[in-house]
Amino acid sequence: MLQELSRIVAQDKNFLNIINGRQGAALSQETITVLCPSDGMAFATIPAGNKDDVDRAVQAAREAFDHGPWSRMPAFERGRLLTRLGQLIGKHGEELAALESRDTGKPIRQGKADVAAAMRYYEFYGGAADKIHGDTIPFHDGYTALTLREPHGVVGGIIPWNYPMQIMARVVGAAIAMGNTLVIKPAEDASLSTIRIGELALEAGFPEGVLNVITGYGREAGAALSAHPGVDYVTFTGSPATGTAIQQAAATNNRGVTMELGGKSPQIVFADADIEKALPVLVNAIIQNGGQTCSAGSRILIERPIYNEVAAALGDRFSSLVAGPHDEDLDLGAMINPAQKHRVENYVSAAAEAGIDVIARGSIDINAPVSGYYVAPVLFGSVEASAAIAQEEVFGPVLSLFAFDDEEDAIRLANSTEYGLVAGIWTKDGARQHRVAKRVRAGQVFVNAYGAGGGIELPFGGFKKSGHGREKGFEALYDMSATKTIIFRHD
Repeated sequence: MLQELSRIVAQDKNFLNIINGRQGAALSQETITVLCPSDGMAFATIPAGNKDDVDRAVQAAREAFDHGPWSRMPAFERGRLLTRLGQLIGKHGEELAALESRDTGKPIRQGKADVAAAMRYYEFYGGAADKIHGDTIPFHDGYTALTLREPHGVVGGIIPWNYPMQIMARVVGAAIAMGNTLVIKPAEDASLSTIRIGELALEAGFPEGVLNVITGYGREAGAALSAHPGVDYVTFTGSPATGTAIQQAAATNNRGVTMELGGKSPQIVFADADIEKALPVLVNAIIQNGGQTCSAGSRILIERPIYNEVAAALGDRFSSLVAGPHDEDLDLGAMINPAQKHRVENYVSAAAEAGIDVIARGSIDINAPVSGYYVAPVLFGSVEASAAIAQEEVFGPVLSLFAFDDEEDAIRLANSTEYGLVAGIWTKDGARQHRVAKRVRAGQVFVNAYGAGGGIELPFGGFKKSGHGREKGFEALYDMSATKTIIFRHD
């Protein structure tokens, strides 16, 4: 059933942009061929939008914000629209899961998990839309001072290819809840679920111009959106290099940004940890989505007395991991494209050639198409903190192990990269849990857990090279709005 559904979804379909409530091709009529990572075969097309298409979309969003009924819609009505969209996503869940899985190469069960998370985002922000309040401020006698939270206006959302459905939901949910209009530009490697949800938003009753979706290459459509003077705020998830370019473009218009730029996240395993409880979490945190996850737990720091025990147990688990086609629903799927496959393979080859110990390798399913973009999971041991696989975001199923001597050494290793997105701490010592959590430089710290439940309610973002601003939870609503102060004199 899964294979059949995956085959029929989006077969030979031409997807279209959504601008001002209408679907259409790029003005140039040019398209981008969509390839399935599982076999490298073409199965759909998307518009190759450029700056002219972006300009049309921004104008539509601007008109909707400035002059349409959107600016007068009560917050609870915006919430109802988000809730209806979430319900429609649930109604079309099987279709969307298969579409996301085929488009990105991830196992179908992960596509289903993405649908569930997307529904939860729209549900959460649908309920939060009328829950953000202003304040009154004590001031001079004869005055009343108060604050309001107001939308930025037009938000440009640039969405990555690893979790397009989820990340679209967390951007759209927070932005719409606060009354913004949007232009969403998904990655050219994975745009299909974004377009489909844009279609469902129209079905849910979103007014014309409120949610626009435009596809195209990042160097053209993405660059034009981040630099457009009609965009009031930009949010981006992706690589630090692209994030820098987007921030520079937005800065030409003095626009604010939210940047989530990846990680090199550590999990610290102390000798008193519950190892059996930790092991499946440690493995899943790196193989989920083939390791193509900003918050992937790509470094495991192990207290020296238990290093050999944990390394051996992880090696046993890695040896049994299998990568294969999305519709086979194995441990992990394919990399998103040939460039990403080669990037990961180059890191693995360089580490092995440098003499870093290969503890275990997974395998690629014997029935996987040779034209697919597969990389077998690899576990490296006794890695030096200065090694490339210890410092750089590989974005693949590559896990590195490090030994540490004491708490200070663990904290030093945990904070030894340029990133600071997520961290995990495994220990039964309550005092240590608090000490280490406070000293690890990361935007999210899990204790005896990692990435629990998708964290819809949990503010998410990083320190250092991992970016700035926060998504998810109520914090995202503050990022998607600005404070206005009003002072009344009445003496």
